[in-house]
Amino acid sequence: MQYRPDPKTGAPLSILGMGCMRFPANTDKTEQLIMQAIDAGINYFDTGYIYGHSEEKLGEALRRNNARDKVYISTKLPVILLRKAEDIDRIFQIQLKRLQTDHIDYYLMHMLTDAARWDKLRAWGIEEWIAKQKAAETIGQIGFSYHGGRQDFIDLLDAYDWDACMIQYNYYDENNQAGMAGLKRAKEKGLPVIIMEPLLGGKLATGLPQKAVNAFKKADPNLTPAGWALRWLWNQPEVTVVLSGMSDETQLAENVKTAANARPVMLNDRQLAVYGAVRETMKHTKEIPCTGCHYCMPCPRGVNIPLCFSSYNTSRNIGYVTGLKLYVMGAGMVSTKAETGSARRCNECGRCEPHCPQGIAIRRDLRTVRKRLEPFWVRGIMALARKFVIRD
Repeated sequence: MQYRPDPKTGAPLSILGMGCMRFPANTDKTEQLIMQAIDAGINYFDTGYIYGHSEEKLGEALRRNNARDKVYISTKLPVILLRKAEDIDRIFQIQLKRLQTDHIDYYLMHMLTDAARWDKLRAWGIEEWIAKQKAAETIGQIGFSYHGGRQDFIDLLDAYDWDACMIQYNYYDENNQAGMAGLKRAKEKGLPVIIMEPLLGGKLATGLPQKAVNAFKKADPNLTPAGWALRWLWNQPEVTVVLSGMSDETQLAENVKTAANARPVMLNDRQLAVYGAVRETMKHTKEIPCTGCHYCMPCPRGVNIPLCFSSYNTSRNIGYVTGLKLYVMGAGMVSTKAETGSARRCNECGRCEPHCPQGIAIRRDLRTVRKRLEPFWVRGIMALARKFVIRD
């Protein structure tokens, strides 16, 4: 197993981390999988309060095998469920009990979407609470996981002296959400960057069109599409840990094998060109030709134009649910500001279109996005969900 240091602490973190949201249903199999991962050198385990019984299963497996000191535990405070300041400590104490530990190594604000959400937590005294927990050594590092647009991510990075961050990032949507620019900015600030969704929920492993699979196979018949996806991430020195929701021994063995040979800047120009070819084969004929350059931004109405187009394209090329998830996360379902980046906010002023290098009819295509990704039932769910987020 390869390790990369946490820039803040120097702690050696395994470049392959175990995402614990998709543990097997069988508790014994889960324990066996966890211990096999540890034996293979994986020392970063990421779970969350809302991941079913994930925290309990991880905690029990580590206790039964006396393995707590062999790993770094990352779990998350479910910001969306907080109703009052007291909920912060109440939930944290539940998590310590579930995980059967007296400290959390990496404690993340779950789905922190914008600086306004963080400001609300600050008003509740979370900075003082964090300082208290750090002094008591019940929390090691504090960070946040992110789903949203690039600028909001950068604003969040500057809003607090964070110790870590987690972003969704992969070769298919390198300019979506925080994107490559956000990754590099986090590295500049000296943060370890944890990568989630490296395979887009498995789509980049088993959901590729055959032409894309053939392109990878032709370049290296011994490497699977999942291996190609992971190598693209590990090729970037800014990436610290790549999480994989490995749910069986086969997936674990394959990913461990790929990680064993991973190094920063290991891909040559010919190999990098393969990813470009694969992306081209994945494009749907109805794709909006947005490159994510952000020249159209900022929108005076707050529409996150690149996110809208990237989500739409993902819904066409990868799958509707995957694209919808990207859109809902980034466009306001869990934001303090209703539909903050939604295509629905566009009033067709047209200021964006002269700045687009691709000559995209942005106003027209935002209507297309709205029609596909904001049908009435999605708007209903979004409105209902906002009743359960932090209120101003």
